[in-house]
Amino acid sequence: MKLKKLMLMCAFTTSVISMGSTVSAAEIKKIGLAVPNLSANYFIQIKESVEEYATKKGIKVLTVNANDDSSTQVSQVQDLMTQNIDAFLYIPAGAAAATVPPRLARRAGIPVVNLDRNAETEPGDTFIAGEGIKSAYKVCSHIIDLAGGKGEMIIIHGQKGVTPEVNRTKGCEQAIAENPEVKLVANQWSERWSQDEGFSIAQNLLQAYPNVNLIFGQADGLAMGASKAVAASGLKHRIFVGGYDGDTGALLAIKKGVFDVTATQSTRAMGRLAVDSAIKLAAGGTVPKEQIIDAVLTTSANVDAFIADHP
Repeated sequence: MKLKKLMLMCAFTTSVISMGSTVSAAEIKKIGLAVPNLSANYFIQIKESVEEYATKKGIKVLTVNANDDSSTQVSQVQDLMTQNIDAFLYIPAGAAAATVPPRLARRAGIPVVNLDRNAETEPGDTFIAGEGIKSAYKVCSHIIDLAGGKGEMIIIHGQKGVTPEVNRTKGCEQAIAENPEVKLVANQWSERWSQDEGFSIAQNLLQAYPNVNLIFGQADGLAMGASKAVAASGLKHRIFVGGYDGDTGALLAIKKGVFDVTATQSTRAMGRLAVDSAIKLAAGGTVPKEQIIDAVLTTSANVDAFIADHP
């Protein structure tokens, strides 16, 4: 039922944005899409959704992949601006790169749809993302409850300073603050939100803090890497691991009991919403400054629905 409710909400949001627009998709010929990397399942799902949905509307998508390099992304966006795109969909490769591409697009008169990450000083014309604070709060509260409300925790962060890292930190810290018998003993930041980083960071921190029984990886890749480190650590006590995003591989891992909980984001709905927003903005219409979609707490109890039909 939760999945159906979420899908209805996403469909409703998309339809509201499209209402009143006098432009047809046929008048939009080309959209530029800049992504940080295509090694993360989260970004792959957004890319595929944008391309599939735009193609159905007869729109060409030019996709560039920065491979997590900010300077590469800025160069790629400069090139996109010369290719007669009608709108620009943008996921910054890092906090340092977040402001330049929207500025370039505005100078060229091209509307900007930011996905997942935004910049306060140069925000997109609209910002589409999964809600991060209360969802991270729920993930951390869940693993704390599993641990009986006490223990030592480590947080393996995403890329420092980007929107999801900031919000997920706030949410988890709220959960910790409500549980005085939980001590946050270490924070460490990753560069790529990757499984390899999750493994190496968790491995080092478990050696330094062998009493840790709670790990929050701010992306599923980090959580899955941390789970592998737990298995390899030889520690005898139970360590509860939470992730974030609802990556397809992570959902299967939760079903198998590899780690305990994630927050499933509506990545494919975000991609469709971005295309609809771009169409309206390119026609001179308006859309909300922020379009935030809730993530859904996902455990072994409800994971099958998301494996069968990822939102």
